[in-house]
Amino acid sequence: MLDVILAGFIDTLNLANLLFVLVGVIAGVAMGATPGINGPMAIALCIPLSYYMSPVTAIGFLVGLNKGAFFGGSISAILLNTPGTPESAATAWDGYPLAQQGKGEKALRMALYSSVTGDAFSTIVLILVAAPLAAVALYMGPPELFALICLAMTIIAGLGNESPVKGYIAAAFGILIATVGMEPVSAMPRFTFDIYQLERGISLIPIGIGMLAFSEIIIQLEQHIKQGNVSDRTLTFSSKPEDRYISWKEYRDSIRTLLRSSIAGTIIGAMPGLGAPVASFFAYDQAKRKSKTPEQFGKGTLQGIAASESANSAVCGAALIPLFTLGIPGNVAAALLIGAFVIHGMIPGPLMFEKNAQFIYSIYGSLIVANIFLLVVGRMGLKLFCKVVKTPAVILYPIIIFTCIMGAYLAEYAVFDVTLMLFFGFVAYFMRKFGFSYISFIIGFILAPIWETAFQQVIISSEYNPFMLFTRPVAVVLLCITLYVVVKTAVESVKKR
Repeated sequence: MLDVILAGFIDTLNLANLLFVLVGVIAGVAMGATPGINGPMAIALCIPLSYYMSPVTAIGFLVGLNKGAFFGGSISAILLNTPGTPESAATAWDGYPLAQQGKGEKALRMALYSSVTGDAFSTIVLILVAAPLAAVALYMGPPELFALICLAMTIIAGLGNESPVKGYIAAAFGILIATVGMEPVSAMPRFTFDIYQLERGISLIPIGIGMLAFSEIIIQLEQHIKQGNVSDRTLTFSSKPEDRYISWKEYRDSIRTLLRSSIAGTIIGAMPGLGAPVASFFAYDQAKRKSKTPEQFGKGTLQGIAASESANSAVCGAALIPLFTLGIPGNVAAALLIGAFVIHGMIPGPLMFEKNAQFIYSIYGSLIVANIFLLVVGRMGLKLFCKVVKTPAVILYPIIIFTCIMGAYLAEYAVFDVTLMLFFGFVAYFMRKFGFSYISFIIGFILAPIWETAFQQVIISSEYNPFMLFTRPVAVVLLCITLYVVVKTAVESVKKR
């Protein structure tokens, strides 16, 4: 067995394999930093290129692409408050305020180190305990998944809301918007108002870009018009070493957050369907709750960046756990990798460890090498990233607006998505004005389809008996925790008043 493991890792060290992993990481960072192009989209675009590669080279290239995209999303999130990927939205919440304070390079370094840490943790877990974690995920049936999402829905009310009630309203609004389109069981259109473009539902890309990026542009333009200095205002970068670099003490102070968030990201990543955005916001919320200074979150704290980036990067490796052991993809990127496996004659699942063990360990080697390359590429590219936003605001803002429009259009090549992006940009603008959390809205929107599908599966499998939930111990425990969170939030809200 040892000779198979060594042979697999040696395959990774082939010069061609190393080169394509490096190219994948660089391309992934560039694509992830572009709003509207995420990891799965980058993989989908590049799978045809893998036809002419060897299996190890092809999977290594796609894995590097995916890893690079996860970090790339944080670049535009921190420097432009324009998340390149949905999972980097929580990073923007603290990263952009730090950039406004002249600490943009420091925030990028924290995002890079957190991404590498979370990625390394999930890769180790993948190598050592893949099968046990996949077995746990397998026991998460529809009742447990429904109860888990109910718990998540109650937690998101604490994300940036002075009033939990406003958080619940925002999340409920997100759930309502997620129901637009075809009903999953009967395939009947709902809430489409005879607009045929709405029958396919509303994509996360136009909502994410509109609410997270375009709304910020509206607010900043409003401030600039009031102040009358649109042409002069742009991000500046401090030259002080303490504002540019991450000290060992700062990293050490974040280790608990990094470890806790990496564990959360790994567990969520191993559960098919939840994905990196859920892991990112969940870890951010937990970091805020356990912090001694929760009031600093949202105003520019390294802990917020550490939580978000380590959690979403941990999903990258953890999503391969159910893929390798059960043949079930953990997220969209893993589902696309199945196509690459099949192209090269590999069928993901338990038999891979028996028939293609050497190939499995070569993939493990590619994961490790890609993480090292990510650290190197990120460190070398930091100064280049920072130079992008030194452009005057009158030039930079039109570029960002153009990027938002193109990002929304490229997702589905639909002009209607651009209209949706603009609409939700103004929706988020008014939500921010009246104190409603657009982050809660987005999380509600992301979780709603999984929540609805799980609930419908429970109802159908129990022959329309909703009390089936109370016959599953894990689901009962999760629902009890949900009730506890709701009661505790209500009591704390009353005490504050």
